[in-house]
Amino acid sequence: MRSATFPPIRVEPEVRAEVEAVLREGETLTQFIEEAVIAAAAWRRVQSEFVARGEAAIERWKQGGGGHQVEDVMADLQSRLDDARGRSAKRAVR
Repeated sequence: MRSATFPPIRVEPEVRAEVEAVLREGETLTQFIEEAVIAAAAWRRVQSEFVARGEAAIERWKQGGGGHQVEDVMADLQSRLDDARGRSAKRAVR
């Protein structure tokens, strides 16, 4: 299969110098750019899949009745806090 090329890009001399300064021993600028492009594409793919899973979860949540009532969650959290404070107070008395 024939290889393809990316279009050339113009950067400020400072940017090029900064990139060249982080090249590993024996690594070329071309290799660095190729690796960066592949990594960026993979990251975007992972990010898109994450968003799709999140949107699907939200849709399942909506179809399932929308979860818990705020008052119920807050009451449960308050109960847990009260229990923890009670245990802490008993330890402090010892």
